Amino acid sequence: MEVLMKASPNFAFDLFWSFRSPFCYLALDRIIEMNQKFNVTVNVRPVFPLAVRIPDFFKTVNPKYRRYHLKDSQRIAEYYGIPYRRPVPDPIIQDMDTNLIASEQPYIRQITLLGAAAQMSGAGLAFIDRVSRILWDGSIDNWNQESYLAEAMIAAGLDGHKLITEIDKTPDKFEAVITENQIAQEQTDHWGVPLMTFRGETFYGQDRVEALLWRMRNQGLTKR
Repeated sequence: MEVLMKASPNFAFDLFWSFRSPFCYLALDRIIEMNQKFNVTVNVRPVFPLAVRIPDFFKTVNPKYRRYHLKDSQRIAEYYGIPYRRPVPDPIIQDMDTNLIASEQPYIRQITLLGAAAQMSGAGLAFIDRVSRILWDGSIDNWNQESYLAEAMIAAGLDGHKLITEIDKTPDKFEAVITENQIAQEQTDHWGVPLMTFRGETFYGQDRVEALLWRMRNQGLTKR
């Protein structure tokens, strides 16, 4: 799917994104369609998921939380006709019986750092478009293989192999971008993802994409 990046500087929104969130993936097609049809810039800002930022989150949350979200994500995928299967392996290493989060999280760390690299290069939307399908559409297993991640970077117009090497050598540079994103997210009216902010207004969830578009159109957003 072609991603258009040029847009009016007056219409832009931040998109806080987690690569583990099924609801980010389920919002993706509508966000890309918006970008294609309207003069808007999408500033993709990757963040670590709650399981990394707040490791005890799943210990304290109501047990119904996970059960409901698993069913709801599948239902939304069916509603929109989106190919969907949870990633293999899970981006987060977690004991599903105890909800214990492993102290080391190599999968989500690598892909989020790659997202930060894409953000720095102005190719954040193109990258999440490519790599999210590798994770979530059920077409492949072992999405974390370097070849798949490099291919997603290349498809987004980036030098995938070079960036993977650079991230391995200087991770702090990319982690700093993620930290900035997370600080910016904390300053909004919500903590979850997908989270979109436009001119100080917060829109949380895959079911708020249309409301965001409505707000921008009411303020003068035009079609391409």
